[in-house]
Amino acid sequence: QVQLVESGGGLVQPGGSLRLSCAASGSIFSFYRMGWYRQAAGKQRELVAVSTIGGSTIYGDSVKGRFTIFRDNAKNMVYLEMGSLKPGDTAVYYCNGKIGTQDYWGQGTQVTVSS
Repeated sequence: QVQLVESGGGLVQPGGSLRLSCAASGSIFSFYRMGWYRQAAGKQRELVAVSTIGGSTIYGDSVKGRFTIFRDNAKNMVYLEMGSLKPGDTAVYYCNGKIGTQDYWGQGTQVTVSS
């Protein structure tokens, strides 16, 4: 089994920064792709950022230039650094890992950007 556990969500002011963390129960190299998705109230889930096992990254258009995804393989974790946060970033953020054709998901962590 694979477990993904997110942490770091909360309330932040517009323009602020926040770091989300996701800990995997197994080796992160078991995932050929790992990343973050988000879902705002009343909207569809969307890609935030993904990272392949080889280190390449893809960002959603709405966060490009503001968010950074990176891995710490020694600690078996993946992070999302979020900067220049906007109210439109308010959503539940989900950690995702893919092994073969199987997707694994964390429980999600709420990020609220509001003054």
